[in-house]
Amino acid sequence: MERLWTKPFVQTTVVALFLFASLYLLLPTLPLFIKRLGGSEAEVGLAAGVFTLTAVVFRPVVGGLLDRYGRRPFLLAGLLVFAVSMALYDWIAGVAVLLALRVLHGAGWAFSSTAVGTAITDVIPASRRGEGMGWFGMAMTLAMAVGPTLGIWAMERLTFSGLFALAAVLAAAALLLALRLNVPFQPNRAPGGGWRALLDKSALPVTATVFFLAFVYGGITAFTPLFAESVGANPATFFLVYAIALTAIRPVAGKLSDRYGTSVVIVPALVVTASALLVLAAAGGTAGIVAAAVLYGIGFGAAQPALQAANLLLAHPERRGAATASFMTAFDLGIGIGSIGLGSVSQYAGYPALFATGAGSVVVSFVIFIVFARKALAASRAVRQSAPLQ
Repeated sequence: MERLWTKPFVQTTVVALFLFASLYLLLPTLPLFIKRLGGSEAEVGLAAGVFTLTAVVFRPVVGGLLDRYGRRPFLLAGLLVFAVSMALYDWIAGVAVLLALRVLHGAGWAFSSTAVGTAITDVIPASRRGEGMGWFGMAMTLAMAVGPTLGIWAMERLTFSGLFALAAVLAAAALLLALRLNVPFQPNRAPGGGWRALLDKSALPVTATVFFLAFVYGGITAFTPLFAESVGANPATFFLVYAIALTAIRPVAGKLSDRYGTSVVIVPALVVTASALLVLAAAGGTAGIVAAAVLYGIGFGAAQPALQAANLLLAHPERRGAATASFMTAFDLGIGIGSIGLGSVSQYAGYPALFATGAGSVVVSFVIFIVFARKALAASRAVRQSAPLQ
């Protein structure tokens, strides 16, 4: 069996951990900072939307550049811009300037996250891609579990200045570690990339599946804490249990997708995810919140890395940067549009309707995968089993 836990694999995963942790420090705290600047609820949403939209615009461009010129220069440049942006938040005195900074920050995020997400595919053996992506995804899981809590602590104990300094330090640590990272790379000199990557027929079934799955994720992260408070549960309970379930399922799901194919993992994972949202819609207290968190952690935790692996299975080896950019763009769009759309559902119909609508979105994701993606993946798997591993 090919070796997974190499030095480049560990280094790349730790770079991602520091990068994502820096970002997640701002998840619960930036809205409070915007309020302190005198911003409105609409401006809080606009700040999130500007960041996501900037990432969506830049990712396809980054994907093509990664395939032509390598991962390292764009990873380092992205991390530098990301770290500097974090430090600049402390100098912001108005919402308009903050929105401009969010554009810069979003560009740094697009370059750094796409580059690190592509670099990891270069150091994972093809025969262990599902397992490797599962372990790599744990960096995001750990950052998601620790980052928001650490951000609240820093804001309360160190003020916003200390919070932004800590976020900048984490990003700088990722940059310093990335300076010592060497990733194998074969340049793709063929024309293509950019926005064409998003229109590639081979990528559309998986990216469409990801979009409708991420649509729900945006609503979960934004509104579950408020829902938990409304039913008398601790807002942190859902995310803590979710992170534990996610951590437990990812290595298992990764090995299953490598052995039996990604579809064997993705299909039941989407069913479990939809079930989690229906349980959440019916929850009346802590027990329901916990049950939904376990199901959502298992479903989403198994589906996301398997879909990443599926995306790479359908992509040519020389276009992994474009494929990764397509995947992340679909995820960003889903989160951004889902946060806005499900927020409107919540405002006019309440939280149960929000989560039920989310379950419907996962059903759409399931149908797209069954009808369009599964056959293509089966054909790709058959070809790879009959040929030497790439």
